[in-house]
Parts: sequence; structure tokens; C-alpha cells
Amino acid sequence: MAVDLTPRQPTKAYGGEGGAYYEWNPAELPMLGVASIGAAKLSLAAGGMSLPSYSDSAKVAYVLQGKGTCGIVLPEATKEKVVSVKEGDALALPFGVLTWWHNTPESATELVVLFLGDTSKGHKPGQFTNFQLTGSSGIFTGFSTEFVGRAWDLKEDDAAKLVSTQTASGIVKLTAGQKLPEPIPEDRKDMALNCLEAKLDVDIPNGGRVVVLNTANLPLVKEVGLGADLVRIDAHSMCSPGFSCDSAYQVTYIVRGSGRVQVVGPDGKRVLETRIEGGSLFIVPRFHVVSKIADASGMEWFSIITTPNPIFSHLAGKTSVWKAISPEVLEAAFNTTPDMEKLFRSKRLDSEIFFAPN
Repeated sequence: MAVDLTPRQPTKAYGGEGGAYYEWNPAELPMLGVASIGAAKLSLAAGGMSLPSYSDSAKVAYVLQGKGTCGIVLPEATKEKVVSVKEGDALALPFGVLTWWHNTPESATELVVLFLGDTSKGHKPGQFTNFQLTGSSGIFTGFSTEFVGRAWDLKEDDAAKLVSTQTASGIVKLTAGQKLPEPIPEDRKDMALNCLEAKLDVDIPNGGRVVVLNTANLPLVKEVGLGADLVRIDAHSMCSPGFSCDSAYQVTYIVRGSGRVQVVGPDGKRVLETRIEGGSLFIVPRFHVVSKIADASGMEWFSIITTPNPIFSHLAGKTSVWKAISPEVLEAAFNTTPDMEKLFRSKRLDSEIFFAPN
């Protein structure tokens, strides 16, 4: 039975005055379960804080809007890293990482962070399960005061008071005067890469630009087991039809702009044809061919690929497989004439993966 590939927006899972946590549900986007991919979005108001938690899944985080602070405690670390984050930052978060997020009280905008990750080892295929350390749903609310007191070397009354004082769940808004640690510049090293400032891997005038996250520029990508990229294409530009040739799924979140997308699968069947716009997410099945064309506003998207160093094959442009195939094979494959083969081969000699409008 065919799986619905329709792009979806997330739904609110929980939140309050400090912000909200949104997630994509595999019941509404079935490909999440098929690909064992989770997708969620955190939005923090000024002064909002996402309480310390860890997840059952390795993730890539991408800052969609605003700036703030992320606290990170790596497995077996004796000290947290306090990292300043801003729009365009990507962070790789392996299994076992503890994080907290904060938007400064003086911020004029919300801090919005996208999370995409592998749920194949998680509790629910296609959905993150986050474990809060504190708050009304915190881990220690489930232990008896005897166990908590013994663990922390506190009297049971003190243990009960400490566990129950934070009545919020997941996200809070700090009171006036509450301070959190200031970011430490050296803590950003190997922890974050700003995709809007990084060296471009592809730069085609009037076409588009790409920054690829991999083990070279963000080493923790190897531990996460995912690759990622930020793609920006200009008005009415086209992204070449192509596919991941290493059995990977492509999970794409539209950051801004809009356009059209087509996905073609086995037997030449078009399995998706729709408009896409900012805030929507869709997944391309393995080995399926996808292509996008931007509207007048252009289009920007952030994607993860379920392998740390992805390899793509393109079916148009100067790097396409057609340029490598011999003329005789191309003529036979299309059942066409030598003149048509020469015309076909003469096109897109200077264009790589993005094609500006004529």
C-alpha cells in the first residue's frame, strides 16, 4: 500500500508562558514511522527556558530563528558546555546528551529550534521521547523520597521539597532577576556550525547555494549517524532531479519561501506533486527521485539524510549520469536519433544542480 507523502505542519505537544514544544506525529505523517525519523520544534518566548532533558534518539538541531543559549552535557563529561546559538546554527546531539535551552529576557524574538533525528532505537518509531530531569513530569517525581534522599544524600523532607518545587513541565519562564550561565566562546568549537556563515559547498549565481554538514565540519555528526544540509535557491530556480544513492531517506523542512515539489518512485510513478511552504516537512523514500522549483520568493530548506556522509546522484546538469553515459547507450536507451542525442548532451553543460530560469 502506498504511503502518504503529503507535507505536514507540526502540532503543539505542550507549553505555557515560557514557550511551546511542537512535534510531527507519525499518525499524520506515516513516513516518519517508516523511516524511523523524529521531527520536533521548540519555540521559547523571551525569558523562556527548556528544562534539562535527554532523549531516546540522536538528533541534529537547527536554529530557525532568534538567538540564545544551549547547555550541553556530553556523556561522562564533568562540566557542561554553554554554547551561544543564533539563527543558522546546527548542532549534532548524540545519544545520552543532556541539554537545556534559554531565550534571553531582553530578546525581541522567539528562539525557535528544529530537531530532526533517528528514532530507530527509540521507544516510538517516528517520534522522540524526551526525559525531563525536573518539573512535574521529571524523572525524580517517580522515585520514592527514600530513594531520592539516599541518592542525593538529603533528608527525605529536603528531597521531597527539592523534587516538588518546580511545578511546571518541560518549559518555564524565568522570573525577573534569575540568571543562567553566560556562553563560553571556546565551548562552540566542534559543537555548532553556522550554516549561514559557513563556506559554501555549492554556489551557483542566480541558482542556489548549499552548505553540507558532515564529519569534516561538525565532527559529532559521526556519532549522530546523520548528514544534513542547508539549501537556498533563488526565485523560480529549479533543483535538479536526483536521489540518494546510499539507501538513505531525505527529511526536508522548509525554512522559508515556497514552491513546488515532485517525487517519482518505481515504475515511473509520480508519488508526490504538491506545493510546499515555510514550516512544512516531508520525507523522500529511499532511491526515489525528487525535484523542486521555487516560487517568486525563492525557497530555503534544511534536510537530514540518514547517513553521515551522503552521496547523491543527479539526473540533470553537468554532473548528471547522462554526461557520463556514452552516446550510443543514450541513443539506445531513449530510442532516439544521433541528432537528438547531440542536442540533449549539448544542454546544461555549465549548470550543476540548480537551474536558474531562462
